[in-house]
Amino acid sequence: MLTRLTRPATALALAAGIAAAAPAPSRAQEVDFSAMTPEQRQAFGEQVRAYLMENPQVIMEAVSVLEAQQAEQQAAADEQIVADNADALYRDGYSWVGGNPDGDITIVEFSDYRCGYCRKAFPEVEELIESDGNIRFIMKEFPILGEASVTSSRFAIATLMEAGPEAYKSVHDALMTLEGEPSEPVLRRLAGTLGLDVDAIIARMSDEEITRRIQETRALAARLKINGTPSFVFGGEMLRGYVPLDSMREIAAQIRSDR
Repeated sequence: MLTRLTRPATALALAAGIAAAAPAPSRAQEVDFSAMTPEQRQAFGEQVRAYLMENPQVIMEAVSVLEAQQAEQQAAADEQIVADNADALYRDGYSWVGGNPDGDITIVEFSDYRCGYCRKAFPEVEELIESDGNIRFIMKEFPILGEASVTSSRFAIATLMEAGPEAYKSVHDALMTLEGEPSEPVLRRLAGTLGLDVDAIIARMSDEEITRRIQETRALAARLKINGTPSFVFGGEMLRGYVPLDSMREIAAQIRSDR
C-alpha cells in the first residue's frame, strides 16, 4: 500500500533521489543551507526544480527509496512488538490451537465472523494449513464489527469452554459461512445440528470469563497496532489485512529459507 508522504518527507525523498542520480560531492562541495542568503536559497531551489523537470523519473525513484526504508523500519518495529507480546500471542492458555501443534511456523489470526475479508480468507487459510502440514495455527476471537460480531464470538468461546476444541472448530467453521444474523434461534439450530448441548452453551455465553478473554484480545490487538480484520502474525511477521493463499505460501517458504 502506498504510504502518503508529508511535505518534509517528500523533500527528503527528492533530495535522496538527486543525490543518488548525481556523483557524490566532496565535503568542499557540500551546501551549507544555513549560510545561504534568501536569494541563494531561491536560486538553489530553481536549480533543483529544473533538474527534476528534466529528470522526472528521479521523483519516483526517491519515493521508492523512501517507501523501502519505511517498510524496513515498520518490519523492525513489528518484530519487536511481537517479541514483547509473545506470551499473550502464543501462550494465553485459552485461544483455540489447530493445525500441527508441533509445526515449525506459527500463524496467529485475529478474526471477526462478520468480516467479509475474514470469510474470504477462511478457506484459503484452511487450505494452507492442510496442504502444508507443518503449521501451528492460533485463532484470536476479535469481534469489532458490532453486536452480531460479539454474539458470534461469545457463542464460539462458550462452545470451546463447554464442549472442547473439536466442537469449537465445528462452530467456528459454521459461523464463518453463516448467512443472516446470529440470533438465538439460529444459534440454537446450529448447535443442535452439530449435536451439541444447546442450553448449556447458550447459558455459558453470559460468562464473565468470556468477557475477559475478548477484552484481553482487544488489548493485545491495540498493543500490536491491529485495528482491522483479518490480521495475522505469521512466524513473527505482522500482516495487517487479507493475504491471498499464494502469498501466504511464499511467506512460509521465505521464513523457512531464512532459518
